[in-house]
Parts: sequence; C-alpha cells; structure tokens
Amino acid sequence: MVRIVASLLMAVVFTAAPAGADTRHGPTRAVQPITEVVGGQLAPTGRFPWMIRLSMGCGGALVAPRVVLTAGHCVDGTGRNTTIKAVAGVTDLKSAQALTAKSVRVIRADGFEDETKGRDWAVIQLNKKLPLQTLPLVQGPGDEGVFTVMGWGQIREDSMRQERRLHFATVPTVPDATCAAEYRKAGVKLVAAESICAGKSGVDTCQGDSGGPMIGRDNTGEWVQVGIVSWGLGCARDGYPGVYTQISAFRGAIEQAIRQLG
Repeated sequence: MVRIVASLLMAVVFTAAPAGADTRHGPTRAVQPITEVVGGQLAPTGRFPWMIRLSMGCGGALVAPRVVLTAGHCVDGTGRNTTIKAVAGVTDLKSAQALTAKSVRVIRADGFEDETKGRDWAVIQLNKKLPLQTLPLVQGPGDEGVFTVMGWGQIREDSMRQERRLHFATVPTVPDATCAAEYRKAGVKLVAAESICAGKSGVDTCQGDSGGPMIGRDNTGEWVQVGIVSWGLGCARDGYPGVYTQISAFRGAIEQAIRQLG
C-alpha cells in the first residue's frame, strides 16, 4: 500500500526504488501517498495459501493457478513483462519449501494514473501454474464490516526494513464520508465509489503491503477477496485509515483479465 510520508529520511531511502516498486511511502509526485501490517501478528504456516510475495516489494493473491491479482501501482503497465519474480506457498520468505515463478504478461486497469485516483488493480500471468489454493473474488458488495489484511511489509512506519515472515491483522471499515473528510484535510480526494477505507488505532497496513488482499468470509464461511491494499497517509495514524481498491467496483473487468491470462 502506498503511504504518504512526510519524513525526509523515508523520501531519501525510497528515491532509488525500481519502477513498479511498492512506494506506499511515496512515489515521486506532489502528493506522495505510502504502504506491513502494523499491530498485526505472525501468520501460521498454511493459513493463507494463496498469498504471494512479488519481487518489486508488493504482495498479491493467487486468483487462478497462474494469475496473481495485485495493485496497479505495483506494475509498470500492460504488456509483456518477464521481470517480476513471485514467491508463494510459504509464510517465511526464506523457507526451503517456497515455490517460485516469473511473470510473463501483465494487464493493468484501463485508465490507471496513480493509486489516489482509483482503478488501482492489475493481474500478472506467471510462467507456470502453482499447485496452491486460489482466492475467489467477492460476489456481492461485501464492503462493510471487519476484514483481514496481511503482508510482509514494515511493522512500523519508521522501520527501515520489511519483514521476512507474513503478518496479518483484522481491521474494521470506516464510512466513506468520514474517510473522505479526513483525507480532504491532507489535500487528497478519495475516490469513494472505488475504495474501501479500513483501520483502527495502531492497526493498519504499511510500506511493502501494497497489492496484498483484504479478505472476508462469504455466506458459506469461505475466504473471499474484497479489497486490494492501495494507499494511505503514514501507517496506523489516527484519522487516516488505509485505503483499499474495492473489488466489487471492478469485479467484471478483473474477471475478464483473469480469463484472458489464465
């Protein structure tokens, strides 16, 4: 998730980040939104089998055997791409049981500009199928309540490193009007129709979590993806919840892209 960081130190640290890297703590632009799970806990082995770590420092979810859903700001654009490496099947990135794959092609949402303007989603085709459970997309609105978020990102806004082990946390949604009013104070307009705001004091996603899934239970009790870690102001700051791409707003387009690459 991209987070806006006012710290000069963080701006210097991430100046040399590669194109497509998770800059939740700020791609270079006038408003620099930031994006690990602050206030979370370690994920047990096997808990989230579809969780993917991408080499640009983002997360993603395996939504088809060879397709990963992530954030649009994590990738360079639509087209052939063989530069992204994926690590899957483990919560510890150094595990000898880790599965790996490489990207073949990417489709990013039409009209994407930057994460604060919405349309922040992309799908990545891998060079092989992964023998793992896939994560379904939510089929109804399902955009309010308490959801689970996860990632290998920073566990504090001022941390200088991302994590080796997967963390997760639960966060309640924040009403669009409340979220929009808070971000308006920071000079950022929330695209409410395409976003889910969520978080609570001391609990949030952070730098390195961009592209990871926000998940909830459907009416059968199964996990479904309702959002994608997108952006925010700092990490776990009071009044500035995390902002997630709303899957239900783009489900048709995402499903079409998955079919195209699957």
